[in-house]
Amino acid sequence: MKTVTYGMIGEKVGMTRIFTPEGISVPVTVIKCGPCYVTGKKTKERDGYEAWQIGYGEVKERKLNKPRLGHLKKGGVPPLKFLKEFSFKDTQYQPGEVLKVDGFQIGDRVDVTGKSKGKGFAGVVKRLGYKGGETSHGSMFHRAPGSIGGTDAGRVFKGKGLPGRMGGKRVTVRNLEVVGINAERDLLILKGAVPGPAGSPVIIIRK
Repeated sequence: MKTVTYGMIGEKVGMTRIFTPEGISVPVTVIKCGPCYVTGKKTKERDGYEAWQIGYGEVKERKLNKPRLGHLKKGGVPPLKFLKEFSFKDTQYQPGEVLKVDGFQIGDRVDVTGKSKGKGFAGVVKRLGYKGGETSHGSMFHRAPGSIGGTDAGRVFKGKGLPGRMGGKRVTVRNLEVVGINAERDLLILKGAVPGPAGSPVIIIRK
């Protein structure tokens, strides 16, 4: 587990844009970041490694199973939907402590991890960027993958691009700049795009 200086779990609100004093339009992503709760600590003596477990997303008790609910009650925190472990540098927390978005600062560089949008089953042109064949009448070869194996080996080689499921994978976008913080509404504004649809959970860390 990589050691970071700060990290939180958030929820993607959507994209918009802001304008610099020079009038330049900057695309940004708004993330509802926290409040996150410290739900427990992993110790080297008991668990073999050291980390802090952080929770986000308050839900009703009936939405959680009894082991999860008992674990959270032991930490003195409300029922939470998402849990994630972080290894913080030189930081000590207490179970039940609340992490807020103002732990980040404008100008920080952060990495954001989320699940990309699922596109379903897609062909090689959409999924892998293949050029495809001629689109004119009579070509009989438009968006097909073409030959998929050599005649000498008699098999398809590993790594050959083929149609299949597109998206729905864990993606990390690195080195995004924090351009705005709204502590009252727990909003973090990042320059650029982050993976996933609006409403999806994301993990934000500052190294």
